[in-house]
Amino acid sequence: MFDFLKSILGSAPEKKVTLAFENVPAFLDEKENQAKAVLSAEVEEPVRAIKSASASLQLTVNTISGAEQSPETHPKIKSIAKNSLPLFLRAMNTSLAKELPEDPEAFYTASVESVKGCLNAVRGQGRYLQVAFPEEMKATKAGIDAVGREINVMTKAIGKYKQQADRIGAARAAHTALVDARKDLAHSFEKEERYHARIAEISSRLDAIAEETTRLRADPSLATLDEERTKLAGLAREREECLRRYTSLSMTMSHVFRKAEKIATKKHLAKETHAIRDAMDLLSDHEVAAAEPCTSTLAAVCPVVEKMIGDGEIVLKNREERTVFAEPAQHADEISQLCARYAALEKDCRAAEEGLISHPVLSRIQALGREKEQLEAMQTREEQQVSEVLSWRKELEEAVPELEEALAKKLGEMIGETVQFLPTGPV
Repeated sequence: MFDFLKSILGSAPEKKVTLAFENVPAFLDEKENQAKAVLSAEVEEPVRAIKSASASLQLTVNTISGAEQSPETHPKIKSIAKNSLPLFLRAMNTSLAKELPEDPEAFYTASVESVKGCLNAVRGQGRYLQVAFPEEMKATKAGIDAVGREINVMTKAIGKYKQQADRIGAARAAHTALVDARKDLAHSFEKEERYHARIAEISSRLDAIAEETTRLRADPSLATLDEERTKLAGLAREREECLRRYTSLSMTMSHVFRKAEKIATKKHLAKETHAIRDAMDLLSDHEVAAAEPCTSTLAAVCPVVEKMIGDGEIVLKNREERTVFAEPAQHADEISQLCARYAALEKDCRAAEEGLISHPVLSRIQALGREKEQLEAMQTREEQQVSEVLSWRKELEEAVPELEEALAKKLGEMIGETVQFLPTGPV
C-alpha cells in the first residue's frame, strides 16, 4: 500500500543547501556555536540538579561527622566505626570538594570523577559504618544515586554533542585539505613559471656561449696552436721513449746489483755494500734519477760488480743482463745521458703545455666549455623540476574534485542535508 501511494505521490524532494566555498569556515563556526548552545540548554537542568544534590550530599556527610553511635551498638563495631569514620569523611569531602567548571563537558567530567570518588568511599571505609550509622549511610547512598541519575541525563546530551563536534571536526579537516590542495595547485603554476624563466635564461646563455666559441675558433692566432700541439706531441713521444729505455736499463742493472749486494754483505765488504745499495735505491726510485748523482754512483759501483762477474761470483742469466754488463761502463754512461735527456724533455714539455694553456683565446674557449657543461647540467635539473611539477599538478587536479566531494559529504552528514557549492567559489 505504501509503495502504491509513493508511486502516485512521488518521493519527497531531496533537501539541498547551496553554500559558497568561502563561507564554509563561518558556516562551521555557526554550527559549532549552535551545537554548544543546544548542549548548554539540554544540560542546564541536570547541572542545576547535580549541584543541588551534591550540596545535599555534603550536608549528609557533615551530619555523619557529628553523629553519635547508639549505646546499644556492639563495642567491637563501635571501635571499627571509630577508626573508619575519619577515613570515610576525608574521602567523601575530597570527592565533593572537586571544582565543577562552567563548561558543560568539563562539568560532566568533574561530576563523574566526584561520584566515582564517593562510591569508592562508600564501598571502602563506608561499609564498616552501615551498622553504626544506618540512616546516615542510607541517606548518603541516596544522595550519590541522585547525582548519578542526573549524570546519566547529561551523558546522552554530551554524547550527542560529541557526535556533532566530531562531524564538524571532520568537515573542518576536509575543508583544510581542500584549501591546501587549491593553494598547492596555484603554487604549481608559479613554480612552473619560475622554472621556465630559468630555463630560458640558461638557454640564452648557452646560445651566447656557442656564438662566442664559434667566433673564437676562427681567431687567426689559433693557427699557430696546431704547430705547437704537434711539437708538444713529438716531445711527449720522445720523453716516453726515453723513459722506456731508462726503465729497461735501470731494471736490468738493479737486478744484477741485488745479487752483488748479497755477495758483498756475505763477504763483509761494508764500503762496497753501501755503494751498491745507494745505486739500487737510485735506480729503483719511481722518479727518473738526476744525471749527476747517477753518473757518480754508477761509476763507483760498476767496477765492483764487473769484478764479481769476472770472478764468477755473479752469473748473468739472460740476454739483457749479458748485453748490459758486457760493457757496463758504456751502459752506465747511457743511463746518465738518459737522465739528462729526460730532464730536458720534461722541461720542454712543461713549457710547451704552459704555452698552450696560457694562450688567451684557447683559455677563453676552455672556460666557455666548462661554463657550458655547468649550464647544461643546470638546464637538465630545471627540466626535471618542470616534469615533477607537471606530474604533481596532475595529481592535484585529480584530487581537488574528490576533496570537494568529500567536503560536501562531510557537511551533509553534519546537517543531515545535501550540500552543493556555488560555481562562483574559488577554483
